[in-house]
Amino acid sequence: MHSDTAKPDERRQGGAFFGRRKGKSLRTGQARLFETLLPQLRIDLQKPAPDNLSELFPRRPGEVRLEIGFGGAEHLIAQATTNPDCGFIGVEPFLNGMAKALSAIEADARDNIRLHHGDAIDLLAWLPPASLSTVYLLYPDPWPKRRHWKRRFVQDRSVAAIARVLRPGGVMRFATDIDDYAAWTLVRLLRSPDFEWIAQRADDWRQPWTDFASTRYEAKAKREGRTPCYLTFRRLPAPARPA
Repeated sequence: MHSDTAKPDERRQGGAFFGRRKGKSLRTGQARLFETLLPQLRIDLQKPAPDNLSELFPRRPGEVRLEIGFGGAEHLIAQATTNPDCGFIGVEPFLNGMAKALSAIEADARDNIRLHHGDAIDLLAWLPPASLSTVYLLYPDPWPKRRHWKRRFVQDRSVAAIARVLRPGGVMRFATDIDDYAAWTLVRLLRSPDFEWIAQRADDWRQPWTDFASTRYEAKAKREGRTPCYLTFRRLPAPARPA
C-alpha cells in the first residue's frame, strides 16, 4: 500500500524499491518489537528456502499466501485471523508499517504470519517455484507522474517473478483506486502468457472479492471520491512440452 509519507528520495540500487523507508519515529514499545518479535518472524534470505514453505510455520499450513506491501497490516492480520490454517508472508519495506504489523501480531498471538522487512523482489527471487496459492498487491504506490512510471511495482519483470512462485490455478489479487494504474496492470497481466483475467461481469472488478478486508487507505480513497478497482488473475498451467 502506498504511504502518504513515502517520497521518491531514495532508490534501492539493483532492486525495485523507491521511496523512504521511515516516517514517524517509533514508540518505545514498537522499537522493542523490532528487537524481540521481528527476529522470530523474519524470513532469513541468507538461508536456502525450504522445499515446502509450510516448514516456515509451526502448524505446517496446507497453503501459503503472500501480501506485498501490506501498509498498516489491516488486510494481512484479518486474512491470517480468518484463515488460521493458511500461512501468510507479509512484505513491507516501510518501517512504520512493519511496526504496526508487529504490534498486531503480538496482540493477537498469531503464529501463521512470517515477515520480510525489505524489497519484495528479493523475497520473490528466494521463494521456491509454485510455492504460493495467492499473492495480494493492494493499493501500491501509483507513481502518477509519467517520468516515474518505471518505479511502479507492476512491471513485466515482477509479473514474471510472481508467476514463477504461484502454483497453477493460484491467484494474484490487485486493488487500486487509480484508474491509470488499473489499466497499466491489466495490460501487463493480459500480455503475460502465465495469467488470465477471470472477470466475467463488471461487478467482478467493481466489487471486492468475497474475503477482502478493507483498509484505512481504502476508506480514505473512498472519502476523497476515488473508486477502487479489484482485479483477480489466475495462474495458468505451464504449456505441455512436445513429446
